Amino acid sequence: MDGSIDCWILHSAMSDPGGYRAAIAALPADIGALIDTIQGMLVHADWVKEYGLDETKLDATARRTLPVIERLDDVLRRNSQPLEVRRAAEKRSTGTCRDYALMLCSFLRCRGIPARVRCGFAAYFSDGWEDHWVCEYWDAKSAAWHLADPQIDQVLRHRSKISFAPSDVPRRFFMTAGEAWLQCRHGKSDPSAFGHGDVTGLWFMKVNVLRDHHVLNGRETSNWDSWREAPHPRRTVFPAEMELLDALAARPEQTLVEIGPDW
Repeated sequence: MDGSIDCWILHSAMSDPGGYRAAIAALPADIGALIDTIQGMLVHADWVKEYGLDETKLDATARRTLPVIERLDDVLRRNSQPLEVRRAAEKRSTGTCRDYALMLCSFLRCRGIPARVRCGFAAYFSDGWEDHWVCEYWDAKSAAWHLADPQIDQVLRHRSKISFAPSDVPRRFFMTAGEAWLQCRHGKSDPSAFGHGDVTGLWFMKVNVLRDHHVLNGRETSNWDSWREAPHPRRTVFPAEMELLDALAARPEQTLVEIGPDW
């Protein structure tokens, strides 16, 4: 999706809040305050124990990224108070890091602030680079893209000893999938340091390169989200794929290249 910065004000099918626009317009304008609001609505499925919740009671939507309109439906189904009211953990909607990032992206676009979701790897949850999604927004004052991670609340800040503000994540702590891929291709980083749990290396990095390419073409979800279902013999990167992956890593925003999940 090449074009001007203003193209990132437009909603995708996933970020469009539909009838919730008025409720979103009533929320605070400050990005930090918006992040705090989102944290009062959501809890991450992989961290529920940290909030005293029972992970065996998670429903089917807990680990599936929902369109913002459906996620807000779920938020209000659990607690009908206005969005700005902070919910107790057990009354929040359970999602993943992508739900947090997508929610902030939606709220910022509603305010005319260019924003987009990014897929990559974070260095602030563990010793390695962990699969993660954040929101990237355009800061008019500095004329530059900034990273925000609305998932970082006081619980995660304390657990992972995070000192930076979630509204402005330093670039040294997050690499987009393409940046990480090129670091490894140039011998500057070890592919085994990047991944999701015990699934690490170039194959998983390939998955995220393709997912970031999709998201920059208005597709925050894709067939590549089913990577867990890939049989182990297919979890490899073939030499013939390298040229295209290098190109997508360098310019993930280029016009969508349709690639099937069996590639």
